Amino acid sequence: MAVVELEKAARDALLSELRAFMDEELKTPLGQFDGEFLLDFVLERLGPAVYNQALLDAQTVLSARFESLSEDLTALEKLPPR
Repeated sequence: MAVVELEKAARDALLSELRAFMDEELKTPLGQFDGEFLLDFVLERLGPAVYNQALLDAQTVLSARFESLSEDLTALEKLPPR
């Protein structure tokens, strides 16, 4: 899988969050370039694992919904007259 790609607005928001976290929690201010470099690293290394887990979570939810739908459809079946 390719690196997770984000829209510019989402990327800018994450970059802002990452820079604020580094400054407030780790007392390590990041410049724009360093922040972008770190965000790229995180997306490349962690993005696929998060993405794959999200797919598994969605599959679990959809499987349950389809099972429920299947049960509902079965309940609508008409029996032939005797």
